[in-house]
Amino acid sequence: MDSISSRIHQVNPSLTLAVTNQAKAMAARGEEVYGLAGGEPEIDTPEHIKAAAMVALQEGRTKYTPSGGIPELRQALVDKLAADNGLDYDAKQICVTAGAKMACFNAILAIVEEGDEVIIPSPYWVSYPEMVRLAGGKPVIVETKESDGWKLTAEQFEAAMTPATKMVILNSPSNPTGAVYTEEELRAIGEVALYEDIVILSDEIYEKLTYGDAKHVSIASLSDELYNLTVTVNGFSKAYSMTGWRLGYTAAPKPIAEAIDKIQNHTVSNATSFAQYAGVAALQGDQGFLSDLRAEYDVRRQFVFERLKGIHNIRVVEPQGAFYFFVYTGQLGIKSQNLCDKLISRYKVAAVPGIAFGYDDGIRLSYCTTLDVLNEGLTRFEQFCREH
Repeated sequence: MDSISSRIHQVNPSLTLAVTNQAKAMAARGEEVYGLAGGEPEIDTPEHIKAAAMVALQEGRTKYTPSGGIPELRQALVDKLAADNGLDYDAKQICVTAGAKMACFNAILAIVEEGDEVIIPSPYWVSYPEMVRLAGGKPVIVETKESDGWKLTAEQFEAAMTPATKMVILNSPSNPTGAVYTEEELRAIGEVALYEDIVILSDEIYEKLTYGDAKHVSIASLSDELYNLTVTVNGFSKAYSMTGWRLGYTAAPKPIAEAIDKIQNHTVSNATSFAQYAGVAALQGDQGFLSDLRAEYDVRRQFVFERLKGIHNIRVVEPQGAFYFFVYTGQLGIKSQNLCDKLISRYKVAAVPGIAFGYDDGIRLSYCTTLDVLNEGLTRFEQFCREH
C-alpha cells in the first residue's frame, strides 16, 4: 500500500522470532523439534517475584504509574547500579520501560536524527539496525573478526566514523556471540567516542551471565566523561527469567533521561504497574537464584563447547557470557538461511541464521534449554555437518 511509511518498508522482520515461532508451531502439531534458537530461559520466574506481582494485583496497584516508573523501583535501580556497576544516578535519571528492547528504542529515538549514522558491530542483535532505521538514522555495520573474539576494536571504530556519526552501540555480554569486552577494550573504544562526542548505547542485558574469568564492566563507570556520553540499558528478562513480564530500564545523563521520559509519556505511558512491583522484589530479594542460574548455564556452555569443538568442518569461539554460541559455518559452503531451513526441516533442529545478525557465514545456537535437548540437537547438527 502507498500509505505505508517508507521507514517501515526499510525494516526487516525479526528472523529470531520467526524461527522460534516456527519451532513452536511444529511442536504444537506434535512434531519432534530440538529448539536451539530461542533467547529465553526455560527456567520459570522465581516464586517470590511472582508473589510480589500477585500481592500488587490484590492490593489494587493496577493504575497508571509515573512514566519513568514507580519510585520504589527507580530507587531500587539506583541502588543496584551503584552496588553492581559503580554508577551514581538519581531516580530521575532512570526510566523503567516495557522491556530492554523498548529501552534501546527510546534511547535511539531520543538521540538519533534524520540521516545520523549509528555504528553497529556485527554480528549484532537483530533489532539494532531496524531501530536505527525507524528513527530515520543510518546503520553503519562494522564486521568484527572471529580472531578478535567477535569484538569491535578501537581502530575499527575510528575507521568507521564520519562527521555524521552520532552513536555507537555496544552489547557486552553479546547476543549472538557471547563476547565480553574487557575494561581495557572499553577504555580504548571510549577514548575514540570522547574525541568526537559520540554517544554510547551500552546494552548490558546479559551482565549477570558471565563465566570463568570474564568480568562485566559498565563503560559509563570508567570516567565522568564517559558517564556523560553513555546510555546504559538493562532489564529483568535474562537474569531473572522474566522475558514475558516486559520490564527494562535506561540510566542516562539528565538531558537524555528527560528526553527518554518525554518519549515514554507519549507512547506507552508506563511499564505495567504490577510488573514493576515484581521488579522491586527481584532486585531486593534473595539473589542466590542468579548464582544457581549462572552455574547451570556454565555447565551447559562447557558441554556445548566440547561437542562443537569435535565437529571438524565448523569453528567456534568460546563465549564468555550470555547463553549463545556463534558458530562459523562458512566451510560448509551453505548460506545461513538455507542451512537453517534444511536443519529444521530435515533434522528437526531449530537454529537462527547468521544473516539475521549481519553475518551470513554463521549460525546462532542457544544453550538456555535442557541438557537432553542440547545433546540430541547437537548430535543431529553434527550429522548435518558430516553430510554437508
